[in-house]
Amino acid sequence: MAHSILVVDDDPHIRDVVRFAFEKTGMAISIAQDGKEALARFDRNVHDLIVLDIGMPEMDGLEVCRQIRKTSDTPILFLSARDEEIDRVLGLEIGGDDYVTKPFSPRELVARVNAILRRTRNKPAAPESKALSHGGLGLDPDARTANFRDTPVALTALEFSILRTLMTRPGFVFTRELILDAAYAGNIHVADRTIDSHIRNIRAKFAGAGCESAIETVHGVGFKLGRCEAAR
Repeated sequence: MAHSILVVDDDPHIRDVVRFAFEKTGMAISIAQDGKEALARFDRNVHDLIVLDIGMPEMDGLEVCRQIRKTSDTPILFLSARDEEIDRVLGLEIGGDDYVTKPFSPRELVARVNAILRRTRNKPAAPESKALSHGGLGLDPDARTANFRDTPVALTALEFSILRTLMTRPGFVFTRELILDAAYAGNIHVADRTIDSHIRNIRAKFAGAGCESAIETVHGVGFKLGRCEAAR
């Protein structure tokens, strides 16, 4: 079955370019011209991924992402006319999965989208997948849910994969390269700061649930699962 992509951009030329590039690959495309229309059109049961422009009038892409992340972990790839690190980091921290700067190569955009879709869709179920736990932290790979002391913690697909990677070997220090290999499953052009942004986001979400240390930094090496204890 063809993947369904929601493309959100206020520039009609960009919409046409993206639509043409994706339709050539057999994907089904929905179009929204602004943030409000995007929220009205988005359906978590229909759309497999959102290509979302950041700089739009009335409601920008970052706010659209915040609203969607309240109810859905559908992958989001941001488009932006700016290539500043603060924009990339903020977009990833609020739940984006990737970031492409305008002007862009349609071929690269399709490749990045396909990489995200391979990572998040149509994965064969792991045999005898078991729930993981460490301290007060719990992870259910089958249901793709996370919690701290029975308080649900909403994670994006990438955040879930990173945390699951760390939980498979508590006490082991993962380098960024190991996390890339295990959690990103072949994604392209992922920088170290992208991993760091997702790690910060995971920490913040668990801190909001009362977890003192979900992930620890081992300076000069990488990251490991934290104590996962309640904050004092």
